[in-house]
Amino acid sequence: MTTSATECLLRMYDEHHELEDYQNGVPRWCTGCGDNAILTAVQRLCRDEDLRPEKTAFISGIGCSSRFPHYMKTYGFHGIHGRALPVAEGVKMARPDLHVFVNTGDGDCCSIGAAHWIHAIRYNMNMTVLLHDNQIYGLTKMQASPTSPIGTKSNTTPRGAYLEALNPLTVTLGVQNVSFVAQVVDWIPEVLYEVVKAAFHHKGFSFIRIVQRCPEWLPQMFEPWLHDPNRILLLNHENGLRVSPGLAKVYQNQAVHDPSNLHRAREIASSLDPIPVGILYRNPDVPRYEEVRHAGQLRSTDLIEKGLNAELDKFTVWPEAQRAA
Repeated sequence: MTTSATECLLRMYDEHHELEDYQNGVPRWCTGCGDNAILTAVQRLCRDEDLRPEKTAFISGIGCSSRFPHYMKTYGFHGIHGRALPVAEGVKMARPDLHVFVNTGDGDCCSIGAAHWIHAIRYNMNMTVLLHDNQIYGLTKMQASPTSPIGTKSNTTPRGAYLEALNPLTVTLGVQNVSFVAQVVDWIPEVLYEVVKAAFHHKGFSFIRIVQRCPEWLPQMFEPWLHDPNRILLLNHENGLRVSPGLAKVYQNQAVHDPSNLHRAREIASSLDPIPVGILYRNPDVPRYEEVRHAGQLRSTDLIEKGLNAELDKFTVWPEAQRAA
């Protein structure tokens, strides 16, 4: 692919961005919502990695989490319910040079978007996927979601949820071509940032389940884990998450876990208490769909213009004389 004149000019000097370069508007999430911590971690990552805003895209579906693109001063696409992943795949196929992030919720991803989620794992396209899991439908005011624990009382389950909750980790780890799976909690910002950073650098479909608090509809849900560090199982390994000394003093319940061990990752993912936090699985050798299909290599300017004109011509009302000719 040839390099445009604009691209050449941008490369003539070292570009540096501040945190403010990625901040767009004032988030409208509730005070104490875990989405705020996720936004801070991602904006820090963009700054520290010096990601060019015009080369970065955030894609989302519907839900509290999916307002994320509105608060990033980058390209963004606020899609329809459950369709964030296919939109992101389309972006990546058309523009494999972009840094693509997906923000989705437990309902958006694990309910209406479940089929897209499964196949996105299988395609293993190079993108960072953040599952904001507060275990409740927040935007539509407290309905049970697929990840709501059994017994959860909500507007749709006033007597308590009847079914065991879906586990996004075990589901993801059970799909062919899985290449990166991690879990974090919103109240440990150091780990949240480090795992998002590791996911960004992974070449493939990086899936992070973020256990987050919803202070409006489930204010007490994670209080026991928040106040008892021993109910967090911190995963560390030289090829995974490296725990700082300060964090290790607080979270002493730790396990050395090699993220290349898929069988052990599946065992750890099944634990609900303590909550495992860290990188469960990583395999950089899984083929990526956009490379298998040589994405973007045939999209010259002339070809794009020709394709657009061909589609627009389908809806053009031609004058009778010109139509006859």
